[in-house]
Amino acid sequence: MHHLVKQTPFLLYAPLPIYTNPIRCFLMKTEGNRGKKMATSHFSFLVFAALPLLWFAVAEGAGVTRHYTFDIKLQNVTRLCHTKSMVTVNGLFPGPRVEAREGDRLLIKVVNHVPNNISIHWHGIRQLQSGWADGPAYITQCPIQTGQSYVYNYTIIGQRGTLFWHAHISWLRSTVYGPLIILPQPNVSYPFVKPYKEVPIIFGEWFNADTEAIISQALKTGGGPNVSEAYTLNGLPGPLYNCSAKDTFNLRVKPGKTYLLRLINAALNDELFFSIANHTLTIVEADAIYVKPFETNILLITPGQTTNVLLKAKPFFPSATFLMMARPYATGQGTFDNSTVAGILEYESPSLHSPEPTKKLPLFKPTLPALNDTSFATNFTNKLKSLASAQYPANVPQKVDKRFFLTIGLGTNPCDQNQTCQGPNGTKFAASVNNISFIQPTTALLQSHFFGRSNGVYSPYFPFNPTHWFNYTGNPPNNTMVGNGTEVLVLNFNTSVEVILQDTSILGAESHPLHLHGFNFFIVGQGFGNFDPNNDPKKFNLVDPVERNTVGVPSGGWVALRFLADNPGKNMVHALSPRSPHELGIENGLACFRWKDSKPKAASSTVRSSQMLMTFYYPLFAVIFDT
Repeated sequence: MHHLVKQTPFLLYAPLPIYTNPIRCFLMKTEGNRGKKMATSHFSFLVFAALPLLWFAVAEGAGVTRHYTFDIKLQNVTRLCHTKSMVTVNGLFPGPRVEAREGDRLLIKVVNHVPNNISIHWHGIRQLQSGWADGPAYITQCPIQTGQSYVYNYTIIGQRGTLFWHAHISWLRSTVYGPLIILPQPNVSYPFVKPYKEVPIIFGEWFNADTEAIISQALKTGGGPNVSEAYTLNGLPGPLYNCSAKDTFNLRVKPGKTYLLRLINAALNDELFFSIANHTLTIVEADAIYVKPFETNILLITPGQTTNVLLKAKPFFPSATFLMMARPYATGQGTFDNSTVAGILEYESPSLHSPEPTKKLPLFKPTLPALNDTSFATNFTNKLKSLASAQYPANVPQKVDKRFFLTIGLGTNPCDQNQTCQGPNGTKFAASVNNISFIQPTTALLQSHFFGRSNGVYSPYFPFNPTHWFNYTGNPPNNTMVGNGTEVLVLNFNTSVEVILQDTSILGAESHPLHLHGFNFFIVGQGFGNFDPNNDPKKFNLVDPVERNTVGVPSGGWVALRFLADNPGKNMVHALSPRSPHELGIENGLACFRWKDSKPKAASSTVRSSQMLMTFYYPLFAVIFDT
């Protein structure tokens, strides 16, 4: 449900979180995210103290307030001739589109009607001064429990483009996701030709089994989770899968018209190649940031990334139809869904009275790269450059205050006593950052920080360099065991940060998609092998590097990021490609950065001071901006 409130002049207050004491979240049993609460009798709810929704207004010209209601409910859905009950928003799969303009305020009430705990993340929204609304469970909020509700309250500041929203607890995001479209402010045009029509296309996955049961089993045994049965395009698997010809997304276009396709990769596990047969696409935006336009027949999109492309329809009716296809780019040794999703691009017939039957027209199929075509992936990503115009500048930090070197990869944890495990040599797989794997707290990290009760929740000793140096992309060390903890580093507010993310070959090198909450970053460099601190920085692009919120760390390589730590709140970086069960934010590499302002300022209503708690995690490496 969505309704709009026009704005009149009024005083705007930031949302203020209210808690019950003592501060503690319900910690539900891992299995299926269901079950009774564990041994704790205290809990809290995070709610916003705000004026009644219909009474609230902001200064004239600052945008409008848009209200949505998300009812989290079970819904029977059928794909591949298999029907299952699954968690949805408003009974829809994918979920409803959220649409706003730059400068608008969103009030989205989420009501939980299912046995699972739930939280919603607004992927790519910077959440300036609204960190409580970011959504990751046990990081910025306690999850929303059965029968409870929570209002996400935030304003879109300085952003426009394609993003998306999804559940941010366990594997519920496999079914709970949808587009988040931010239009430019009124009377502001796109920096490219105005499209005739805009079409969101969101990639996902279909599992015949309950995904909560899949991840519960994987966490229990320490092995890799079962893969999906199909990829989906706007929730539909398409004609290349069994029993799915009728479950196909069809895009009808008019000859000569230009269409803006808003591509979103909401798949759990895989980077995807995408192409439309016999058509050229013009890339104009990545992760809601305009880029220098360039043409391509094929693109690569990582889980968590968005890409806007212009599709120029052929000038005349082509008497043919064309497959739109996506399949995975896979570099690791783990299993993956080696299948292809397809939709159909068809043209409106020039004769409205005697349209040519689509089934009788020839159907053309695109050619996609090989599954492990790293050369194409590298060449494509290297073409992405920020628009870097006067209106949309690339504000790349030219100096660096703090540098972090973070190794990313798989390792192992010991098997629990009297338990049979399916990891290497009877262990459990674990992913880590700088060899530390995340221990999920029972208290939301931002909540503990807000009340000054972080002692025992997290510690400020996360290593900003590996504790043990080795040939990261060469022969791996014999000891693959990782450490475990919830740790943070301290930085000053407004620190310019450079992060080197280095893949490792421990238990196999692979590409690692990583997402940073609350920030965009500039990808100033990337390469293969071990990062060379003496020579590689000389090749950094500090003029027009692409600006994103999600990046794929190259398999057997590294990527260099720069950003300004200017967003007070609790933010995180985490993996979006969980091939092992511990890449899921359950027990994975949470490291936190606490950013402290060297010149203290007055506290805002959403953070205890201008210091910042930011959470990086691969699978959960956290950065915390804090006092």
